[in-house]
Amino acid sequence: MKGFLGFLKPQNMSLFTDYYELTMCASYFDNKNFEPATFDLFIRRLPENRSYFLFAGLEEALQYLHNIEFTDEHLSYLKKQGFSQDFLDYLGGFKFTGDVWAVPEGTVAFPNEPLIRVTAPIIEAQLLETFLLNTINLQTMIATKASRVVHAAKGKSVIEFGLRREHGIDAGMKAARSSYIAGCQGTSNVLAGAAYGIPVFGTMAHSFIMSYPKEIDAFRAFAKTFPDKSTLLIDTYDEMAGAEKAVIVAKELEAQGYKLGGVRLDSGDLTKTSKKIRKLLDAKDLGYVKIFVSDDLDEFKIAQLLNEGAKIDSFGVGTKMGTSADRPYLDVIYKLCETMAANGSFSPIMKLSQDKITLPGRKQVYRFKESDGNIKKDVIALANEHANGEPLLVKVMEKGTLTYRLPTLEQIRAEAFENLSKLPEEYKALTNAPTYPVELSQKLQNLIETTKTQLTKNEINNGVQ
Repeated sequence: MKGFLGFLKPQNMSLFTDYYELTMCASYFDNKNFEPATFDLFIRRLPENRSYFLFAGLEEALQYLHNIEFTDEHLSYLKKQGFSQDFLDYLGGFKFTGDVWAVPEGTVAFPNEPLIRVTAPIIEAQLLETFLLNTINLQTMIATKASRVVHAAKGKSVIEFGLRREHGIDAGMKAARSSYIAGCQGTSNVLAGAAYGIPVFGTMAHSFIMSYPKEIDAFRAFAKTFPDKSTLLIDTYDEMAGAEKAVIVAKELEAQGYKLGGVRLDSGDLTKTSKKIRKLLDAKDLGYVKIFVSDDLDEFKIAQLLNEGAKIDSFGVGTKMGTSADRPYLDVIYKLCETMAANGSFSPIMKLSQDKITLPGRKQVYRFKESDGNIKKDVIALANEHANGEPLLVKVMEKGTLTYRLPTLEQIRAEAFENLSKLPEEYKALTNAPTYPVELSQKLQNLIETTKTQLTKNEINNGVQ
């Protein structure tokens, strides 16, 4: 099946942009500025309690670049906003014609490293900014958060349960996909299951239990419908009384040749209660029945539960993962790094604003590894440099045509697993993790200094005319 953009029709997404992108493009057009330029998309700094990013969202970004067009309806709306007919005619034939380099989805990345590099006529490259930032911000943010949750679970399964609290349909779909990339076993989101092929999971709500006169009647009704995959919610009234009734239903299922899948806790002292329930289940020869918990979980609470010895087999994690509640955005940036000079050659450019300096020129990121395969350090270098490390950016589009074979979601998930497995444990600490070393090559450092000097000199000499 098509991904989520297949439902939203990516060719209709061209107005998903900030107004000032269109006003800048209109001015570029009016002043006949169609020269190529290069933009870098990167994340400026790490949020608190983060030591890495897990890059996600590239597939959707490439679908957008491949399909973007302005329909008659779009142009009619823009005409009402005062844009000239000549500019609207240009947009009517708009097609992205540039080159794009990017790191693959599932790659572990760090601050200031180019994640996507776009070289195209400046009017085209500028128009992409808002969509790319929006797409990469959300999916990388959620993938990073989910990877922390999965790591905290120490091999126990994590299910993404956040749909009802995530910020709309689009965010709900992206959260399910990004969490799966990061290692979650599945999602409660049925549309994400259909669109992406992600395994779907669910149990029951307290309302289902409360709709029956007796709790055990609800358990029996559900087990009758799903005899081979029932997980019973046992804490509607009293968790231990609910567990006792779950044991009765489990034995009834055994007599029919089935096995109860699990019991679920959604409240209370999860450590203490899970220990008591595990003891009960084991005493009744029901060691195969899993204990599944939810209850406002995140990586910190999961780590605490396991450190306390909680007898939990799997976790349903919703709001705090699906919204990245503790750090709900990334400082993701899309900045100009080179323009075409009058002589037809590319000229490096950089921003000199205090605390927001950017890196000039086209760049590549090289990754160096230890002898055991663990990653050791990254070096940001100029694109035409050669280093002994592994280059991370690969060409994904050339002259507007997709040149990159999009991996399957399972392949992206495997890439993320491999990347995270090679990230040393100290960088996965939930708090106070050390800073991973990212260096600048000497040639890039030299270019920074010469570009700074030239830009400063130009501003002083030109003054205000």
